[in-house]
Amino acid sequence: STGAVRLVAGLVVAVAVVAAAPARADDVRLQWPLRPGTPVLTRGFDAPRPDWLRGHRGVDLAGDPGQPVYAAGPGTVVFAGLLAGRPVVSVAHPGGLRTSYEPVQATVRPGQPVDSGTPLGRLVAGHQGCPAPACLHWGAMWGPAQRADYVDPLGLLAVTPVRLKPVAQARGWAWSWTARSRATVTW
Repeated sequence: STGAVRLVAGLVVAVAVVAAAPARADDVRLQWPLRPGTPVLTRGFDAPRPDWLRGHRGVDLAGDPGQPVYAAGPGTVVFAGLLAGRPVVSVAHPGGLRTSYEPVQATVRPGQPVDSGTPLGRLVAGHQGCPAPACLHWGAMWGPAQRADYVDPLGLLAVTPVRLKPVAQARGWAWSWTARSRATVTW
């Protein structure tokens, strides 16, 4: 009967959705949200442990008031408006990644699909602690906001800068590097 065919078709679709492989972090490669070139980092990522403590759940990039802010990757705008009195744009990307951009006067609306490089709005001056004429706070998180796992968006860039720095240790020196993950090599 028609009802049985619909039931079987619905079950097939449900099984396909549940069994689909989730997107991996390796699949996500973002672009800089401020262009042209590589923006100056004014404050780095500082994830708190545990998650509810104070920290810096993103990075701050130097810019100019009125400068265009671009989507770092393809996705759908899920928020564009005021959040705690500050203008914010948030984009949901395939695989469960969300990026946020603040303070940005939005030119997009919720539900709007965007590609990497789509203008989201214009950078607004007034980000607290910004040493430049304006700073973009750029955040990234996996999962829903209630249980978000905040990550450093710089580690998701298509071209991630690798920075070597000496780290003093009790028995000598070590080199620490950060790209997409953290590692320490001791000699």
